[in-house]
Amino acid sequence: MHSPFAYPFDGEWILKKRKSLKKEFLAMNVPRLSKKIAVLGGSTTHDIIAILELFLLYHGIAPSFYESAYGMYWQEAMFDSQSLTDFEPDLIFIHTSSRNIPSFPSISMSKEEIEALFQEQYQHFRTMWDRLFERYACPIIQNNFELPYYRLMGNQDVWDIHGRGHYIQKLNQSFNEYASSHENFYIHDIHYLSAAFGLHQWADPSYWNMYKYALSFPAIPEFCHSLANIIKSLYGKNKKAFVLDLDNTLWGGVIGDQGPEGIALGPDTPMGEAYREFQSYLKEYSQMGILLNISSKNQEENALAGLNHPDSLLKPEDFIVIKANWEPKDQNLANIAEELNILPESLVFVDDNPAEREIVTRQFPGVSAPNIGDVEQYIRRIDGSGFFEMTSFSEDDKKRSEMYKENALRTKLQHSFSDYTEYLQSLQMTAKIKDFEPLYMNRIVQLTNKSNQFNLTTKRYTLSEMEALAANSEYIRLCGKLEDKFGDNGVVSVIIGKKEKDCLHIELWLMSCRVLKRDMELAMLDKLVEESKKAGIHILYGYYYKTSKNAMVKEFYGSLGFEKIKEEDDETSLWRLFIENYENKNTVIQLVDEREEPYEP
Repeated sequence: MHSPFAYPFDGEWILKKRKSLKKEFLAMNVPRLSKKIAVLGGSTTHDIIAILELFLLYHGIAPSFYESAYGMYWQEAMFDSQSLTDFEPDLIFIHTSSRNIPSFPSISMSKEEIEALFQEQYQHFRTMWDRLFERYACPIIQNNFELPYYRLMGNQDVWDIHGRGHYIQKLNQSFNEYASSHENFYIHDIHYLSAAFGLHQWADPSYWNMYKYALSFPAIPEFCHSLANIIKSLYGKNKKAFVLDLDNTLWGGVIGDQGPEGIALGPDTPMGEAYREFQSYLKEYSQMGILLNISSKNQEENALAGLNHPDSLLKPEDFIVIKANWEPKDQNLANIAEELNILPESLVFVDDNPAEREIVTRQFPGVSAPNIGDVEQYIRRIDGSGFFEMTSFSEDDKKRSEMYKENALRTKLQHSFSDYTEYLQSLQMTAKIKDFEPLYMNRIVQLTNKSNQFNLTTKRYTLSEMEALAANSEYIRLCGKLEDKFGDNGVVSVIIGKKEKDCLHIELWLMSCRVLKRDMELAMLDKLVEESKKAGIHILYGYYYKTSKNAMVKEFYGSLGFEKIKEEDDETSLWRLFIENYENKNTVIQLVDEREEPYEP
């Protein structure tokens, strides 16, 4: 079913129905992630907060807000605001715009005077950001600047040092440079948004003159949709994979009827060129680690013939799972999710047929199935949805598609063994398990925010929170990397335990689903016990907090020999393990020490 918040949405309708929509969201009995968001505004922000809340509720985040007084963003940041400190924000959003630039270059200024003006304005913001990072260990989102809605110098305004357009672009570039050199700082690109919306409509001066809105009222839903995409990405609410139809989705026409030579694909026709451009767009996603899969009502040989078409940019090897058959597409989608070891709600289903989209979303409400329109609209509608909004990009992301292809080879190998232990030994697995390292910190944070099924407590961390924890001697931290003869799986498991006298309380234990049933959890426990004994620990306490997605690990601690000592009505449980006489459990994974030399477990 198409949600009113799925892109493209009716912004006017959302503005009109915002109160009733909020009531509907709050009446839903669904789990949401609670987050405290401070909005520091250089203009009126009340309606932005109201609409932003709706989009965040739609993404599974329950926000509470702190709103600065009108135009007081600088004062709130720079001076000791006790109310903001008491609020303890999880995230700070600074809503400024070109309206908050007090002075622009004039035609009479020299180059040196313009540079001094620029430095003063940039330092105004940089000093504020540095101050906020010093006081609050949380992510900061900062608007960049939209272009002015008039050009005193005409086309020369964009390149002449006296032009407002030139000045704004220089400020935006300085913001970009700060973002590229500071973790946990993110740009909300209203420079692009205002252009896409229509600059004159976005910057309608009547809204500033009457209400001190930095953007027009009709533009607020687009603004909040974009901002919510950054926030949901920070908290692990992104999608992970595409499931794509073929006929009239990756090419024009029905290949079973027309044959490979009859489909529209390639530069010979306008329609063929549009499908080829869409394929190029998807291929770029695969290079970013987004998994491509196929569900098509087709004979497999026809599907492969289409993918091997000379003008097809996507080839069979670009896909992780190909389901070309006559099974219902919702069943194919469920099978694809199972084979990838991810939840169906992590998938984006792309199909030109609205009936197929309806069936899939009824069976799996968490699956996104965008209304892609005509082929010329495919890219804009998927891109505008922000399914894969990027707030971090790790080496593991680059290699994700290859990792899943390697997993398929492991599965194929497994089927050739009757003894599972022999199969695991045949993988020739090696693991490096050690304390957190800066090199892997982004991946560790990413795992904590994305792992849902093998996650005992489902605690979430921002990068700054994890960096603070990594420097805290009260904790034992482990991250585990796993390799085998098929390739490197990267960082796949994380444990965080807090020391209390001779006890260790395991606050987080998670593992990527792509290495399930590989005994990595045994290797991690062995290392945890080893490090705990070094710290004078005698007892480990494990916690299981039930969520809608982690039932698979409900009895995990019991399988490792922990004793269940408490269980609540909500199935939350507490487990205990005395480690004095602990014997290592891992028998199939070789560990790698600091010198990268393997030693037997």
